[in-house]
Amino acid sequence: MQLRKMMLMLTALGAMSGLMAGCGDDSTSPGACSSNDECGESEICHPTAEICVQTCNSGSDCPSTAKTCAPLGGTGPDATTSICQCSTDVLCNGGTDSESTDLVCSDLDNVCVTACSSDADCTSGRTCDTTTGQCEEGDTEPEPTTCSGEGRSTCTYGLICTSSTCSEPPAPTCQNYTSYPNRAADVGDTGPIIYKIETISAVAGTAAWCPGLKRLRLAVSAYTDSTSPFPETEPELGGFYYVTTGGDRHNASISNGANDYVITENGTHADIIVNLCVPSDSTTTLAGFHFVDGNFFCYRANY
Repeated sequence: MQLRKMMLMLTALGAMSGLMAGCGDDSTSPGACSSNDECGESEICHPTAEICVQTCNSGSDCPSTAKTCAPLGGTGPDATTSICQCSTDVLCNGGTDSESTDLVCSDLDNVCVTACSSDADCTSGRTCDTTTGQCEEGDTEPEPTTCSGEGRSTCTYGLICTSSTCSEPPAPTCQNYTSYPNRAADVGDTGPIIYKIETISAVAGTAAWCPGLKRLRLAVSAYTDSTSPFPETEPELGGFYYVTTGGDRHNASISNGANDYVITENGTHADIIVNLCVPSDSTTTLAGFHFVDGNFFCYRANY
C-alpha cells in the first residue's frame, strides 16, 4: 500500500510540476498521505482520496487546476474546512494546450488524482473504471470462495474455511475480549490464526495439575504462514495467551503429553492442548485465546 501511494505521489508530481506555479511553496503539491501531519502547513489530507489538498478561503488561493474553493464535506473533523476543488479533467492536466492526460478530476472527491488503470490504484473500498480512469464506489473485497476441510485451506490468510466457504473467524464479543486492555495492540490478522477450539475433558485436578480444582483441557487449532512456522517443540512456542473474563492475560498452559502439541503441514498447522484450572463445582467456563498479532478467539466450554 505504501509503495503504491509513493508511486501515485511521484506520478502526480511529475504531471503537475509545471502547473503549480500559482500555488506558492512546493510543500503544497499533492502527495500520498494518511493524516494531516504528513501534509504541508496550508494543506490537509483528503480522507478518501488520500492525497494532500490545498486549503483556501477563496478561489484566489487555489491553483488554476482546481479553482473552486468549497467545504470538504462529509462527517470527519475537517468537514467544514474549505479546500481547492477541481471541475474538469482538462484543467487538472493544465488546460486545453496541455498534452497530458495522466490526471482526472475525481467524481467522488472533486480533486485532481492520477487516472487509475486497475483496482490496485484506488483507495480502499473503490474500484477502477479503466475506461474513464475514475475510482468509483464499490466493494473491492473478493467474493467468498469455496474451500474444503478446516483451517486456512485455500482461503486468503486471516480467513478460515467454514462450511466449505472462506469466511472471517468468529467476531470476538466475549467479556474476555471486551475487558482486555491490550486488544488493539496485540490482536490482529497477521499472526497465527485460531480457527477452532474444542473441549477435551474436565476432571478433578491432580497434584501436578490444578490441585483441589477441576482440570479443564481444551484443544486449540491454529494455522500460520510458512514464513513463520510454529516451532517443533512446545517449550519453543511463545506469544500464545489465555485471557480471563476480567481481561487479565496469561501465558497459555500447554499440556506436556506426547500428543498435546502436534505440528503438521510443514509447521503451518498446530493442534495444542491447553489446561485451565476451574472451580471443582463449575460446569461452564468462558475462555479467550490469541497469538500475538493473531485473531482473538472466544470459547465457552460446557462440561
